[in-house]
Amino acid sequence: MRSRRVALAVALAFGCIWGLLAVTTPQAAERTLWGYGVRDCRSYLAAGTDTAELTRYEDWLAGFVSALSLALGEDVLASADLAVALRATRSYCRDNRDQDFFNAAMDFVQSATRLP
Repeated sequence: MRSRRVALAVALAFGCIWGLLAVTTPQAAERTLWGYGVRDCRSYLAAGTDTAELTRYEDWLAGFVSALSLALGEDVLASADLAVALRATRSYCRDNRDQDFFNAAMDFVQSATRLP
């Protein structure tokens, strides 16, 4: 039941975020997306030691987990903190360079919610 609730909240949050980030113009039939969650893992890893760029990813991740926590009514990082989440997303991205940062974040959130 809890995993279904998490999946529903994630879908709702992603749908809201996707809807807020999508911008259409009369000249363009496709959408332009904004935000660091839609950037690929290669870009995240390429940030290297660029503190300003890494802070943007950290800020996006903090907003994402905050939104999920509010939607679920519980702390989705209950057994971890943001530094742990960032290390986990980096590890995910090293193994899945073609994925986006959102998927790296979701992988961590899903594993964190299963922790005792």
